[in-house]
Amino acid sequence: MAPVSLGVLASGRGSNLQSIIDACRRGDIKAEVKVVISDRQDAYALKRAEKHGIDAYYINIKDYQDKAAYETKIVELLRRYNVQLVCLAGYMRLVGPTVLNAFPWRIMNIHPSLLPSFPGLHAQKQALDCGVKVSGCTVHFVDEGMDSGPIILQACVPVYDDDTEDSLAERILEQEHKIYPRAVGLFAEGKLIVRGKKVFIREAGND
Repeated sequence: MAPVSLGVLASGRGSNLQSIIDACRRGDIKAEVKVVISDRQDAYALKRAEKHGIDAYYINIKDYQDKAAYETKIVELLRRYNVQLVCLAGYMRLVGPTVLNAFPWRIMNIHPSLLPSFPGLHAQKQALDCGVKVSGCTVHFVDEGMDSGPIILQACVPVYDDDTEDSLAERILEQEHKIYPRAVGLFAEGKLIVRGKKVFIREAGND
């Protein structure tokens, strides 16, 4: 079976992109990153892609008349590379209907909290401000809301009394790099089933 073709949207350093590339190259998951697209010209994710011989594109939203036109360009690129699954890796824009309709339940995101708690920006600060004892990260399918799509995998991380945003973020990131490739691998194996707001993981031999 041919590897699943991945397209990655990123706005920053792309450490989760790197974890997915590494998992693909090791053969841990039956997938291959075909294209990386960023809305920021200086995103290090673009350099990571180029380093690994992956086609990388910067698309400036200001070059388009509106968000729909900007997203139409993204969809055009993703389709050019026959992308089957879109992965958001630190992509700092809310995905709109143009992309969502082109890839229904084929867009994944990772968020640094145990959703549905602490969606949106500064999730680690939200967790610390609320005094929770456990935080973590969540891989989910993307819908029209803010970090509100069906949850695929989660990992827990303890919150310590002396934690800062940076120290908590660092421990959470370690888990992100584990569960994001795992979720992509489950998709590649056809094991993810979305029913309403829930994702079911199909075990071998079960339909």
